[in-house]
Amino acid sequence: MLAVSSTSMWYTMRATGVVALVLLSGTMVLGLLTAARFRTQSWPAFANADLHKRISLLAMVFLAIHVLTAVLDSYVHVGWAALVVPFASAYRPLWTGLGTVGVDLMAAVAISSALRQRIKARTWRAIHWLAYGSWPVAMAHSLGTGTDASKLWMDALAALCSLSVLSALAWRIRDHRRSRDRALSVGPTTRAVTPVVLSATTRPDQRRRPAGVLR
Repeated sequence: MLAVSSTSMWYTMRATGVVALVLLSGTMVLGLLTAARFRTQSWPAFANADLHKRISLLAMVFLAIHVLTAVLDSYVHVGWAALVVPFASAYRPLWTGLGTVGVDLMAAVAISSALRQRIKARTWRAIHWLAYGSWPVAMAHSLGTGTDASKLWMDALAALCSLSVLSALAWRIRDHRRSRDRALSVGPTTRAVTPVVLSATTRPDQRRRPAGVLR
C-alpha cells in the first residue's frame, strides 16, 4: 500500500508540474497581450484580463499541489525548507532551487495582487514585474530536474510554451515601440499647431494691441 501511495504521489507530482508550467506560460502570454491592449472584434480587451486572472489562480492551485507532493514524496528527500529557501534541498540543489525561486516569485506576485487595493500602484507594478522572471526559472527547473525532461513530448511542449511566450513578448515590444513613435510624432505637431490655434482664436484687436498696453 505504501509503494502504491508513493507511486501515485510521484505521478501526481510530475503531472501537476507539467500542467503548472503550461498554465504559467498561458498566464505570461495573456499578461503580455493585456499589457499590449490586444483585442479583436470577437475578443475584447477585458477578456484578456479576466482570463489572465482565472488562469493565474488555476496555475497557483496546480503549483501548490506540485510543491506539496514533492515534499511529501518518500522517493526523494526535498525537505520543507526548500519550499521557501532556494537551493536548500539536498536533491538536485541547483534545479530544485530554481523551482523554489519560481515559487517565491509567483507567491510575491499573488500576495501583492491580493493586496492591490492597499498598496501603491507603483509598488504593485514593480512586484508584478517579478512574474516575468518566474517563467524562465520555472522552465529551467522543469527541463533540469523533471523526470520527463528527456522525453520527446516534453521537449515539444517546452518548445511550444517558449514560442508562445516569445511571440507574445515580441507583440508587446512592437506595441510599445508603436506607442512611443506615435507619442514622439504627435509632440512636435502639437507644439507647431498650438500657436496657430491661439492666433486664430484671438480677437483682432488683441493681436494689434501694443505690448505693455493694458485694457
